[in-house]
Amino acid sequence: MLPAKVNARLVRHASTLTMPDAALPGSGRPVPALALMAEDWRRFDSAAERTQWDALAQWAAEPNPFHESWYLLPALRALDTTGEVKLLCLTADGQLAGLLPVKRQSRYYGHRLPHWANWIHDNAFLGTPLVAPGFEGIFWRQVLAWCDARAGCATFLHLSQLPTEGPLHRALAAACASRKRPAASVWQEERAMLASPLSPEEYLEQALSGKKRKELRRQHRRLAEEGDLTVERTASAAGLHGWAREFLELERAGWKGTAGSALACAPQTRDLFLSALAGAARHGRLERLAIRLNGRPLAMLVNFLCPPGAFSYKTAFDEGFARFSPGVLLQRENLALLAQPGIAWADSCAAADHPMIDHFWRERRAIARYNVAIGGAVHRMAFRMLAKKETGSFPRGIA
Repeated sequence: MLPAKVNARLVRHASTLTMPDAALPGSGRPVPALALMAEDWRRFDSAAERTQWDALAQWAAEPNPFHESWYLLPALRALDTTGEVKLLCLTADGQLAGLLPVKRQSRYYGHRLPHWANWIHDNAFLGTPLVAPGFEGIFWRQVLAWCDARAGCATFLHLSQLPTEGPLHRALAAACASRKRPAASVWQEERAMLASPLSPEEYLEQALSGKKRKELRRQHRRLAEEGDLTVERTASAAGLHGWAREFLELERAGWKGTAGSALACAPQTRDLFLSALAGAARHGRLERLAIRLNGRPLAMLVNFLCPPGAFSYKTAFDEGFARFSPGVLLQRENLALLAQPGIAWADSCAAADHPMIDHFWRERRAIARYNVAIGGAVHRMAFRMLAKKETGSFPRGIA
């Protein structure tokens, strides 16, 4: 968890934010002084500069671990060595109320097409900005106005990995509709999600057939016959560095290592993983699970806990023990998230139609990519034609 002194600062910070919707005529509340600045992310290298950022993450309208300081900064250090990514920071009376990483891009999925985009990389599975409750609408309006003023040759802002529901989605849709700003959904998929009032045992019974549950019990029993079988679950930083190294080795020994996509295959992703786990532990966001046989890891899993949500970040298993399904056995243990205090749902962060988790986690979270017109009338006319070419119809807004 965060140190007590930092927690106290977070509480004080949250209490000073005045929601724009509450600052209406006759409310008796002052209208906050708002400003949106594009900040160089390197200025946040000092802990003092990150205090407001960490406060915002604790109280954000929607959680996103991939935009918290302990994850985003290591990712930027590893992947944005030239400093092209900027952090759009909304402040209210000098207090941070919104944050989104953006970058001017010259290519759009292989096509030479300049645009602005929220910054996402292969190991960030959500693009939701961090925004204080009550600031969702003003945040999007300020971001879009900022892009309008800096459109240049760009005709749209591309927003990827956004949920299709929630306060930030509704605020974005309203911000576009209120100004008749063209916008289009250009891609959408559903990924596995865990969201149920059932206990872990009840959920397992409903999610899997009796035959499959019997098979899991048989595999667990047979695996236990191989030696000392243990399940570990910890949120502390004790032994974390060694544990993380074991994970990297386990993942690299499997198909991802063969394909060259394992975290340990590149120093940038290896260092990001190590830094992110250490940072998550410092901020009380980390949960790690492992199944071991005689001390040897057979399956390992990393969760980020960001109440009210949890995010299943990375998992790996020993393919030499595939006949025992150690990864599935570990997911059975991971159903304990359903009983975790403060956690209402968990995002699998998995690809759509995942062959394992889709059969285990039965709820779904829809994730989309949106294009939103920026610039003046000529830009918007060009955007409408581009949207029609991409989607087959003129932009219909964000539903």
